[in-house]
Amino acid sequence: MQFSKTELGLLLNQPKPLLLVNADLSGADLVGADLIDARLSGAKLIDASLVDADLIDADLSKADLSRANLRGADLRRANLSKANLNKADLSGARLIGADLIDADLIGANLSGAKLSDADLTKADLIAADLSKADLSRAKLINANLSRSDLSGAKLMHADLSGADLHSVNLIGAYLTSANLSGAKLNGAELRWANLSKANLNKADLSSTKLTTADLSEADLSEANLSKADLSETNLINANLTKADLAEAKLIGADLSSANLRWANLTEAIYARNTMFPKGFDPKVAGAIFKP
Repeated sequence: MQFSKTELGLLLNQPKPLLLVNADLSGADLVGADLIDARLSGAKLIDASLVDADLIDADLSKADLSRANLRGADLRRANLSKANLNKADLSGARLIGADLIDADLIGANLSGAKLSDADLTKADLIAADLSKADLSRAKLINANLSRSDLSGAKLMHADLSGADLHSVNLIGAYLTSANLSGAKLNGAELRWANLSKANLNKADLSSTKLTTADLSEADLSEANLSKADLSETNLINANLTKADLAEAKLIGADLSSANLRWANLTEAIYARNTMFPKGFDPKVAGAIFKP
């Protein structure tokens, strides 16, 4: 049953925390509402307006928030596991420490959102807008972020192991010490991204644009970098053991002191300004010199 405006007003004035399990609040005007600790599991909040609402520690597990407006809402430590946030507006929302395990965030707007320490394990974030979002230390294990916008996002120390990041926009993103082991980054845009000390072991970076990216001290062992554009990329002290660099562009790349043991450089393109480790012969390794 849906609540009338009068009933909703009376409901919000009841003693806290509010018990609204499975309630139908579709289209409700809850702008600035005090919903701290509210029990909203399974609730229908389709198209609801929750702009600047206070949902700290609220239970929204399995709630339907599709197309809901949560702009600027405070969802710190909220339980949104398995919630439907398809095309929801969460721009500027505070989701620090929130539980978003298995949440549906397809096409959601999370630009500028604060998601540090949030758990987005197995979350579906296809085509989501996460530009300039703070995801530092967030868990995104096996999450689907394909075609999402993470430009300028903060992902320092985030766990993206096994995540699907193909065709993602990560231009200028901060991924220092992030765990991207086994992640799919094929076709991603990583220009100017900071991946220093990141774990990219066995990651798929084929056809990825890494121009001017910082991969210093990164672990790229057994990574697939075939046909990747590594022009002007910083790979100082990077571990490229058994990495596949076939047909990769290495023009102006700094590989000095990188570990290239058993790396595949077949038909990789390099130029006079490409820096290799002392004693390493790129021609012997199968690379092609471009005058």
